[in-house]
Amino acid sequence: MGHWFNHRIIETGRLPLFCFFACLVLAFSFIRLSVRMIRAQVKWWPGNVTPGGLHIHHVVFGVVFMIVGGVAGISISDEKTIWLAGSASLFGIGTALVLDEFALILHLKDVYWGEQGRTSVDAVFVAVALTGLLLLGVKPFGLEDVTVYNDDGAVSRNGTRAVVVFTLLVNGLLAVLTLLKGKIWTGLVGIFMPVLLIFGAIRLARPSSPWAHWRYPADSRKMARAIRRERRYRHPVIKAKIYVQELISGRHG
Repeated sequence: MGHWFNHRIIETGRLPLFCFFACLVLAFSFIRLSVRMIRAQVKWWPGNVTPGGLHIHHVVFGVVFMIVGGVAGISISDEKTIWLAGSASLFGIGTALVLDEFALILHLKDVYWGEQGRTSVDAVFVAVALTGLLLLGVKPFGLEDVTVYNDDGAVSRNGTRAVVVFTLLVNGLLAVLTLLKGKIWTGLVGIFMPVLLIFGAIRLARPSSPWAHWRYPADSRKMARAIRRERRYRHPVIKAKIYVQELISGRHG
């Protein structure tokens, strides 16, 4: 384990990213435990911060952590890896606190324990998934597969500008099309695994998606097929997703 960590994380310069990822997961787990303890009115657990009766949500502390960590990160030279890792840790903690109350920011009201509060869990899932892929060394839009040769025959790892631009353009368009078809997770993960974008772009859109509203008339066969697929395949997945979301958010705790 130590050899893997040294080889894949430290030697590749991903230690700050690892610290961000670890602190994001740990801080989110801690804050969810904290709010559950507060909601259960556990006497020995510190309660909400309410100076003068004003309830200060933890998103405020998250913004402060993100500012401190972000400013420190752009101020520290690349050679000071440990200090960069520390700033990334602060930024990860701040990100967790902010995303945990993402739904409050989105709706501009306290929906933490409501149905709309599940959006916060979605936001954290997306952040963890995308950061995890970056940590594993997966590059966005298939750029790791770009291999071209210089005039002298040597391999150019980054490719020519034309190849890189073409790759970004094609995969970017596929990602946009997939997202417009209502396949959010396929589109986001597909940024790092472009093969998913191909399936997302060519398959039938979800009936509630912008693409379906633009391209599928209400009485068309495509809309009818999309609705049937949604009911047959998507609804069970959505129910399972909601169960996991509410288990994590503690809505019914």
